[in-house]
This record gives sequence, C-alpha cells and structure tokens, in this order.
Amino acid sequence: MKMRRIGNTDLVCSVLGFGTWAMSTTQYGRIDVEEAKQAVHEALDAGVTLFDTAEIYGPFHAERILGEALGARREDVTIVTKVGFAYDEEGNNIGRDSSYDHVVERTEGCLERLDTDWIDLLLIHWPDPDTPFEETMKALEDLKKSGKIRYYGVSNFTVDMMEECQKYGNLAVNQVGYNMFDRRVEAEVLPYCLENNIGFMSYGTLGYGLLTGTFTPETTFVDWDWRSKGGAFGLPLFERENFLQELKVVEKLKELATCYSRSVAQLAIAWVLSHPAVSAALVGVRNREELMENIAATNWKLMAEDKAEVDRIFEEVGVPTYADAPQAT
Repeated sequence: MKMRRIGNTDLVCSVLGFGTWAMSTTQYGRIDVEEAKQAVHEALDAGVTLFDTAEIYGPFHAERILGEALGARREDVTIVTKVGFAYDEEGNNIGRDSSYDHVVERTEGCLERLDTDWIDLLLIHWPDPDTPFEETMKALEDLKKSGKIRYYGVSNFTVDMMEECQKYGNLAVNQVGYNMFDRRVEAEVLPYCLENNIGFMSYGTLGYGLLTGTFTPETTFVDWDWRSKGGAFGLPLFERENFLQELKVVEKLKELATCYSRSVAQLAIAWVLSHPAVSAALVGVRNREELMENIAATNWKLMAEDKAEVDRIFEEVGVPTYADAPQAT
C-alpha cells in the first residue's frame, strides 16, 4: 500500500482511505453491517490506515460501527471524523452549527461513539455562514491543546474560506468531492492546497457509484437514498437525462481500463490519485471484493496519454466535467 503525508502534519497514511458514509445505513444504499465490519478488518490487514467518518452519517451510526470494528486496532489507524451540524431530539439534522460550544460538545460525542481518547483529524463538515471562522478555529485550537484531537481541517471550503481560517490557526486538510464527473476543485482549491502544504482528501472518488461500472439504465435508488433526488452536491449527476449520458461515458472508460486489464473503478481511483495535490482518495467499501479491487488501483500510475484519453471520451460523448463551475458550499 502506498503512503502519503497529509499536508504539514506528521500523519502518514494510506493513499486509499476507507470511507464510511455507506455505514450510515440510512442514506447511501443497502449494506450488510457485519460484512462491512469484516471489510474494516480486511482493510487493516491489507495496509489501509486511513478511515473517514462523520457524526452526520446516520446520524451517528457510522461512527459507532467503525469504533466497534476497529476495537483494539484503533492505534494502528488514522481516524478522520467531522462535526458541524445541529440535531433535534429525534436526531434529525436541523442545520449547520460551527459555533464554539457546539463544536466542542459534538466532538465529545464523536470520541464516545468511536470509543477512543483522541481523534487524529477533526474536520468542520460544511461552512456555517452564521458563525465567524475565528470562533470555529478557536474551538479547534482548544480541542487540539487539550489533546482530544491531533489535527484539524475543513470540508467543502473554498479558497477564500480557507484563507480566512488560516488567520486563526493552521489547517491540515480540506476534504472536497473530486472525481472525473466533478472537477470543480481543479481551478482553485487543489492549486491552493498544493502551494500552501494543506492536505487534500477526495470524497466521491467513484462518482457516488457512477464509476463502479455496476450501474445500468435500469438502475434506480430507494427513496431514502440521497441520489434518488437527482442532485449531487449542486450538480445534476443523477437526473435521468444526465445519468444516461454519464453511463455512456462509463462504458467507454471501461474499454480504456480493459486495455490495461483493469476495472473502471480502478481507473477512477488512479485518476484522482494522479493529481499531485491529493493526499488520499476516499472510497466507500461494503465487502472484501470491493476492497481488494480498490487497493489494487493504488499501484497504477496513469500516463499523460491515458488522462488525455479520459478527457477525449468526455468530450466525445458531450458530458461536462464542471471544471469551471462554482464549488458547492
């Protein structure tokens, strides 16, 4: 397993991160929880050391499942989790909240659910327009000083937002969606992170399932799966007409990957990891088969001509990559 340092920290992690959004059990397709726990152990055995979760995944389910699965092997891994949402008494998300007291309080809950004394990397999940970044950064700084977190960062922040945060602390990472179908971060965020030694983690590396190669024109999503609404973080990726065109791209990408005896999922992972600003590519894992396929992708170094062919396929089919579109915040 290849390893990379995350930004300006001493965290050296596997380039493939184990994403746990699917472990929410309520938001992202059906999953066998026991099988997912087994995949965590198999990932550890295969050299995966980066595990990403968030309190909103469920809410709370994914953190608990991950904590139970890691057990005594917690010290062998880097755990990333995220806070920044408020909840009602039934646990429903009622909006963003990155105020000082809220960040500190929610972090305590993360520690309890993950059954750990410290969090390696705590992120603010989405920017809170009602709380000054100075206040949020003070909470993160105080949590770090107390030893409850080792480092902190943000998720889904623009360059302007990161620059404001940097006035009051030191961001370790920004985690934003990045894949072949969504290249919005290429214009500003990725260059900024690279220049300022801030780590970058991609989520949605497999296009939220589009780049697994398993979808067909008959694919549908249950009503509680967020993809059933058609949108994907401000892009119409799962609206019917767009979806069908994207599947045409995937079929051509499969042909390209087959030339190397690889899968389209492996091509997608290798493509994200080929960007010099990317510290790690986060990928959801449900079982051993998916895990081993994803791990194999980390040893594939794409050539410039391969990336050019990917771009040519998108242009030929007429599917946008949104490279010039504004980032979702």
